Amino acid sequence: MSFFTDLGRQYIDGKWRTGSGSWDIIDFNPFNGEKLAAVTVATRFEVDEAYRAAERTQKSWAAQSPYLRRAVIERALRITEERQDEIVEAIIDELGGTRLKAEYEVHLGKEFLREASELAVRPEGRIFPSTTDGKENRVYRLPVGVVGVISPFNFPFLVTLKSVAPALALGNGVVVKPNQNTPVVGGGLIAKIFEDAGLPPGLLNVVVTDIAEIGDALIEHPVPKVISFAGSDRVGRHVGAVTASHFKRAILELSGNSALAVLEDADVDYAVDAAVFSRYVYQGQVCMAANRILVDRAVEAEFTAKFVARVKALKAGDPRDPDTQIGPVINAFQADALTTLVDQAMAEGATALVRGRTIGNLVEPTVLTGLPEDSPILRQEIFGPVALLVPFDGEDHAVRLANDTPYGLSGAVHTADVERGVRFARRIETGMIHVNDGTVHDEPYVAFGGEKQSGLGRLNGDSTVDAFTTQKWISVQHGRSRFPL
Repeated sequence: MSFFTDLGRQYIDGKWRTGSGSWDIIDFNPFNGEKLAAVTVATRFEVDEAYRAAERTQKSWAAQSPYLRRAVIERALRITEERQDEIVEAIIDELGGTRLKAEYEVHLGKEFLREASELAVRPEGRIFPSTTDGKENRVYRLPVGVVGVISPFNFPFLVTLKSVAPALALGNGVVVKPNQNTPVVGGGLIAKIFEDAGLPPGLLNVVVTDIAEIGDALIEHPVPKVISFAGSDRVGRHVGAVTASHFKRAILELSGNSALAVLEDADVDYAVDAAVFSRYVYQGQVCMAANRILVDRAVEAEFTAKFVARVKALKAGDPRDPDTQIGPVINAFQADALTTLVDQAMAEGATALVRGRTIGNLVEPTVLTGLPEDSPILRQEIFGPVALLVPFDGEDHAVRLANDTPYGLSGAVHTADVERGVRFARRIETGMIHVNDGTVHDEPYVAFGGEKQSGLGRLNGDSTVDAFTTQKWISVQHGRSRFPL
């Protein structure tokens, strides 16, 4: 099977087909510019077909035994394990991810499939007492119906699976729109895995398209009751507004501007390791990445020297080379934007301790310091290999700096005193924060999501059940009720 020849298509109602649009999305390898696939876009007509197919098949799927649904998810896991090497190669080619990143993404994808198989049999009803004699209050947990999933380019296999697999396991139908830069890994590949796992046709559909073609059809359509979106806060704000106006539920995983704080009693060598990983994994194209590295002045000189030495040693180049640690960013637009961002920061007074070159889509690591407190770069997401070193004087100053951003997704703090770290972490306005670790983490059973402009809602574990099910109250009156009129 060729991932890019066979899977670069629409998948609607169990059929692989060509979109009816008048133009193609070209899928390029971001490192060498190789054309991987040309996908004729889906139109509003195909979006409607996809949602109607999911709606038509969902009710019978929800009525099936949850053990049958679990068996399908388990087969999808086995197929993913069998094809792991092929999937890794596809991630390297389509995303420009290093081999380490690709293997990590597939590993996490398998863990979330395992969790989804358990979710199939987890939802349970409850019986509540009543203020009325003889009344029984039953609360059932039911699938929402159909879920629309809009996935990002940076972790398309993992992030798409995080919504698709549990939504299916809980009895829903799904329509996926993958990012235009990753239509195969984030779309066709996942459809193929579930098709081969025996998922009934129509339950999972993939439409490869663009807002220029369909506008808001994907989120305005009357069929989906939940939209799960991962991407920028700019687009997420629009998705949230449109879904709310149509009385839909939105799960939004949006931008981040995480801070990794190094207190004066931290293990500096270990903190450097955590900071390098947290900033530069997958070229910094991670919503949880540590944009800002806050360092107590007491250890600033030592930390800075060791951090800069580590960054200078990072190898940038071909992601197929197993020694490569920094591959290309996703496209030329992103490469140019990062170059401009660094130029602007330096014009405003920042100093480059390391200034990486931009060669095509390959953006080498940069480290900036001496940033003015009002520098815009400190408050925005940097989706690339650019680290900002910011000194602080004491914990209170560090907390103010960490919270001085419109975002609140992840974070980390390093200290020799774990409980001090926990107290510090509790003061940070963020959905997730880690003591003596990096900022980039995701686990199947722990609620994942952000505060402020980093999103709405949570996924993983019980949060996923809340996201893709609804509760229905049915009361039963035993005997006769008395009515006041």
